[in-house]
Amino acid sequence: MRVAMKWIDRLKQWAKQIKRNVYAVWFVARDPETPFMAKLLALLVAAYAISPIDLIPDFIPVLGYLDDLILVPLGIMLVLRLVPAEVMQRCRLQADAISQKPSSYIAASVFIALWLLLAYAAYFYLYRLNI
Repeated sequence: MRVAMKWIDRLKQWAKQIKRNVYAVWFVARDPETPFMAKLLALLVAAYAISPIDLIPDFIPVLGYLDDLILVPLGIMLVLRLVPAEVMQRCRLQADAISQKPSSYIAASVFIALWLLLAYAAYFYLYRLNI
């Protein structure tokens, strides 16, 4: 029982760190000292993490949450490698100061457009094959 509680506490700490880093990445994407490629990647990672729409919807068992557990931390790690340490430190301090989750309607719109485009492509492909 005690081991299970330690694991739960460690998972909670890990989730808090991920949340903090997502906020920090959001600020990295807006920081003028961030290199262009790091800014672009940070914007994509933050938009994906903040967006209510995922590549794999959360209602799909296991896979729905697996993309969040893998893609977001990997994206954060890539951003951390590309961003200067002083910029990242400053953005982490900003992330600690905020209390409200930023929302990205643009990112949600992009993911909706991608899903619609994929649905249209599948329809067009199946229509062409007369299936």
